[in-house]
Amino acid sequence: MTLAEKLRQLIIEAQGRAADAASLEDVEALRVKYLGRKGALAELTGLLGQIDAAEKPEAGREANRAKNEITAALEARSVAVKASGGTVGSAAKEDLSLPGTAPLVGGLHPITQVIDEICDIFYRLGFQIASGPEMETDYYNFEALNIPADHSSRDDLATFYIENGKLLRSQTSTVQTRIMEKERPPVKVLAPGRVYRPDATDATHSFMFHQIEGLCVDERVTFADLKGVLLAFAKQFFGADVKMRFRPHFFPFTEPSAEVDISCGLCKGSGCRSCAQKGWLEILGAGMVHPNVLRACKVSPEKYSGFAFGFGVERIAMLKWGVNDIRLFYENDMRFLRQFSA
Repeated sequence: MTLAEKLRQLIIEAQGRAADAASLEDVEALRVKYLGRKGALAELTGLLGQIDAAEKPEAGREANRAKNEITAALEARSVAVKASGGTVGSAAKEDLSLPGTAPLVGGLHPITQVIDEICDIFYRLGFQIASGPEMETDYYNFEALNIPADHSSRDDLATFYIENGKLLRSQTSTVQTRIMEKERPPVKVLAPGRVYRPDATDATHSFMFHQIEGLCVDERVTFADLKGVLLAFAKQFFGADVKMRFRPHFFPFTEPSAEVDISCGLCKGSGCRSCAQKGWLEILGAGMVHPNVLRACKVSPEKYSGFAFGFGVERIAMLKWGVNDIRLFYENDMRFLRQFSA
């Protein structure tokens, strides 16, 4: 057996003895036995001058490794023994009448919980769950969605552009056009995912957040279908007594378009601080799919029609639980996150 092999064997032996040490006295005795001036390691390293020159480099490396690993094993065992009250495995120091320590149990992040709940509701309404890339092209993020070249959302201040000509998607509507390119109507999909916008972070804005976009395209789809689907979702998610209203709005990819509000759950529509005395809370944008979007996906607007809607998941989560600062979801403060553990 070479000297290097003997040193490797010494490491294994010392680590095993260290793991069995039951007290600080045992740990110290092992330190003297293996690392002392007359210990096992010193005895073996003293043989370095007697071996062939070709073996010395490997043996020297193993000697250094032996010292480091044996020292680490003894120190780790010393810490463990101190943490247990000075001895390990001693029945005399164990009080079996004390209650056990419950292990920390993890849970889903509140944003994940909201996404799962929303997806479950729309799945039962007949929507399939879809996903797409977070790094997108200008075509899918803007052009296919009928967003003109001079639209403010295409500015560098509103979108994260990447050096290779691509960008980080600013909306999950990109999934809708990708799905319509591959599948012929009827199409009924829900697309949750992360999106990115260079917004200044404050209580209601973040450079990264989550969106959920819904799309339904088929023959004879009307605005009434859109209202029915969204009302069914709102009553399931926010409660059966919730009210909903639609306000005219403009989106390049839908026509007609609307902002959708629900009645404030705290004041029941009478007005309070939570709803800025309005009695209503905005939750999403929606509308009928613009004919230009259908044409971009090779879908005939003369034969098919559809509706689309989208909302920010963080916004929905804040309304659901009364959270007043979006940053709380991402600061990893366990005091906050544990409130949502199942």
